[in-house]
Order: sequence, then C-alpha cells, then structure tokens
Amino acid sequence: MLVRDASRLDVWCLRGGYPAKLKKVLIVTAPLWFKAPFRILRLFVREKLRERVHTVSAPQLGAHVPRASLPKQLGGQLEPDHAAWLEHCRKCYTNNLNTKLDGVIDDYVISNHIPPIKTQNGIIDADGSCVMNDTQDIMHISDAPYTCDPNPLRHTHGYNGDMKTGHINSGDEDDLDLITRGTWSSGEASPGASDEECGGGGAPETPAALLARVNALGRRGLCAEYDEIRARPLAGTFHHAKLPANLSKNRYTDVLCYDHSRVVLSTLDDDPHSDYINANYVDGYKQRNAFISTQGPLPKTFGDFWRMVWEQGCLVIVMTTRTVERGRVKCGQYWPGVAGQSSVYGGLSVYTEAVDEGDHYTVTHLVLTDTRTDQRRKIWHGQYTRWPDYGVPGGGRAAPVLAFLEDVRRAQQRATNELGDSWAGHRRGPPMIVHCSAGIGRTGTFITLDVCRARLLAEGAADVRAAVERVRAQRAHSIQMPDQYVFCHLALLEYAVRATHAHTDTQRERERDREREIHYRERSGVPRSSFIHTESITTTHIEGSLTAVLFVMHGYLESADLTGFDDENDDESE
Repeated sequence: MLVRDASRLDVWCLRGGYPAKLKKVLIVTAPLWFKAPFRILRLFVREKLRERVHTVSAPQLGAHVPRASLPKQLGGQLEPDHAAWLEHCRKCYTNNLNTKLDGVIDDYVISNHIPPIKTQNGIIDADGSCVMNDTQDIMHISDAPYTCDPNPLRHTHGYNGDMKTGHINSGDEDDLDLITRGTWSSGEASPGASDEECGGGGAPETPAALLARVNALGRRGLCAEYDEIRARPLAGTFHHAKLPANLSKNRYTDVLCYDHSRVVLSTLDDDPHSDYINANYVDGYKQRNAFISTQGPLPKTFGDFWRMVWEQGCLVIVMTTRTVERGRVKCGQYWPGVAGQSSVYGGLSVYTEAVDEGDHYTVTHLVLTDTRTDQRRKIWHGQYTRWPDYGVPGGGRAAPVLAFLEDVRRAQQRATNELGDSWAGHRRGPPMIVHCSAGIGRTGTFITLDVCRARLLAEGAADVRAAVERVRAQRAHSIQMPDQYVFCHLALLEYAVRATHAHTDTQRERERDREREIHYRERSGVPRSSFIHTESITTTHIEGSLTAVLFVMHGYLESADLTGFDDENDDESE
C-alpha cells in the first residue's frame, strides 16, 4: 500500500485496521509537518500495523517494491491503465457478489468513451466482451444471478436422533434477500451433497504418481498452483458475519465465515443475532459436515463456543495453536488448563479430568455438563503446540503431525463407539471441531491432510488440490500460505511411505513367525502339508513400489525451504 502526500487523516484511517494481506504501508515523500508528529500519531495504530508503516522517499521505493510494479511517476516502469483497472474491478465484483453496481460502472465506461482494452490474448470491449485473437470467439460476462437453496443454512445431525435446523430471523428480510442470491455453486459447498459425494472428484493420483509430479514441479511449481487456487473468486457471501451485532464476535475483521455453510446456534432470549458464531461446516471424505472449522474463541464468545460443542454433539476438539505466540494472544483459554479445575460458561460447565503433555501435543480430557439437565459428555481436547504461526511444523517434516492426526482419529472413533445406539449419524461420528487462531491456515491444512489421508487409504489415490478447493469453498481463505499447500503434498507422501513400511514390517514379522511355526512343527513330526495354507494379509492400497523412492522423497523434504516466513511477514490472522 502506497500513500502519497500523507496527512494526519491517513494515519487515523489505519487506526484499528489490520487486514491480513496488508504487509507494508509505505508513506512516500511525507511532508516535514507530518514527519515530526508521526512518532506520536503512530502510537494510536494497532501494534501489528505499526510495525508495517514506513516513511520513504521516492528513490527508496525500489528497495520495497519491484520497479515493474511501480508507476512511472514514482520512478517505476508501470504504465497506469485506468480503463483496465475498472474492467478488472467490474469482473471481480460481478463474480463475487452479483453486484448491483454493474449499471453504474457501465454508465461510467460508456459516458467516458473508454476504448477497448488490448491484452496479450485479445481485446476486451467496453461492454465486457472478450474477443480472442486465435479463434475470434466472443465470451460474455454473465450478469445472471446465481441460484441456491432458499434456505441454505439447514443442517441435519444425528446426535440422539435430533434435527437442528438453522433459520434466518424473519426480521432480517434484507439480509435474506441477499443470501438467497448468493454466489456459491452447486458441488462446492455442503448443502445438498450426500456423504458419498464428499471428498472425491478431481484427478486422484497414486503416491508414486504424486511423488513424480511433486519432484517435477518443485516448490516453485506447487506455489504457482496454489496461486491459481487463491485467485479464484470467493464461493459465497458474508452477510451474517458483517451484521453490526456480530462484528465484535469475529477475531479478525478480514476473516469471516460464509453464510451458506455457517454453523447456526440456537437463539438466546429472543435475540436473533445470538445464533452467530464464526464457524463453518467442512466436509470430510465421504462424510458431509465432518468438521467444524472455526476461529480461536474470544473471551466474549467462550459461551457461544461451548454452546456449539454441546448443540452439535461434538466429542473431539483439535487446537493447532498456542494461546500466546510471540507475545501475541492467538486464542483465549476457553477451558480449565489444570486437572481438577472447572469453569462455567452460561448454562454449561467444563471440568478438566486429566492433562497429558507430550513433546508435540497435549491431550486434555474434559467433561462438559449441561447444568440445567445435569447431562454430561466427555470431550477429548488435543492441542498441537509445535506448529509455528503462519508456517508449517518441524521444517516440513510431517511425522509428529501425522502421529497427532492418527491420535485424533482414534479418539473420535472411541468416543463415537461409546455413544452406542444413541448415535444415529455417520459411522465416523459427529462433527469434529478444528481451530487455530483465525481458523483458516493451520486449521485448513489439518483438515486437508485428514481428507487426503482417508481417500488414500480407501482408494489408493488422492487429489490434494481438489481437497483444498473444496475446503476453501466452505471456509473462506483456508490454506493460507503457499508453504502450507506444499506441506500437504509432502505430508501425504510421508504418510504413504510410513504406511507402506508399516505394512512391509508387519508382513515380514508374520513371515518370520510363520517360519518359526513351520520349523517347530516339523521338529515335532507334523507334515508340512497339513498346516501350510494360503494366508490372507490385510493391506492398504498404497503401492509397494513407493518404497524404492523413499530416499528420494526424504532428500526433497530436507532440501525444501518449508520453515515458513519470518516475523516481519507474520500475518495477523494466523
């Protein structure tokens, strides 16, 4: 962000604002009267943004911004094209929000006689048509509104056979009108999809094929692939999250939850806005709404968080952040951290039975009680403590994360089995809550790994890109960094190698046991033909040929730069 002719108003505009993608604010050629009080005025800006505001002269801009991206009047090489910029804004706004401003922009373009825009591939006319050079086909930007289920917030869960239906209060007619014209497309979000339709699609690759593609693309190629995903238009709207009554419930102003997949709480005291929490349903592999992806609870939303846990029948909570990282609060301490302690949030009591601390994650066994009915439920809380903020764990080595994921899955299965006949939903159990700080970076990475892992075991192949795209269609901006996208690929490969070796070791051990048994029986005079038979060995679908390229993969892991970003590039939201 470049600011010229800075004034006191410029700094006050930044007060309280800390958009996640805003990395640096450069105030160019600030006047002397501004520089003097700047040190005082900047104290009113949030700490995160204060570190990113700099005053520079025009010649110094080249050290911060590539010359090719700077306009000529600032010493760069870029030729500003206002018409192209307007057309780009028009496309983005039309795709994202089915804008009502199309007519306004069209009138501006026509009244100002803006000429066609020349591009490398063709010409964009003022009306938005694109004529391609090679085929002369004409592509028009559609102004037709997308359609969706008029009640997209309906979700059904099987805990105790109850059905919980989210609805929009009748008093919010304007918001309802906006939501029913939402922009999510069928197949990208959970409503309307069956369990069998979830987690599939794409172009699944076997581990060997995935490894070959990763080696061919390298880190740069995978990052470019991620940029393509990130450039896609958003898949929905955020009207509920932007309501004045709900703004303070969002940890970050630029990390909001989609309307079409949001978790809808029961209302309290006839307050129509008490049904809001910054949380979205996300599909798993062949399991609709397998996860609830949410932000780290704020002190004022602790009660809402536990209400969500209770109402959704959740049994497992996955936390991939520490409460404080590098001196900044990333998540509130929403549960008693010491065994034997309890806390009350509204009508729910949370008691800590035991705490098991490990090298990479801590498991806390909680008991959640509805104080009005005295009904109780055990909650397994797993907190991964070695995942760096805005990066990937362990320099890209996935073994601890994979072990944590396996432990999480075992806990979910045990808890679901203990429900017995009271659980009538999916065999993998109720939704699993996953959160970090913003609920998009580390949370999205964890969910993607789980989905790909499950598909790999079931089909012998997986598609990381398809999984990421589906997660992002249900929780906006999930997988926040290119390195996290790269890590998903490498972690899946490491899981495949470990699973293959585990199977190989098990098979070898069985063969040794079999040989010992044969040797013992032969010494006892039992004919070999009387006890030798074909034994069926349970195997995964993972190709055994992957073992041969184990060292190649480890070499790639060690050479890849996956340590995340430095402090100055740390994002406020993750």
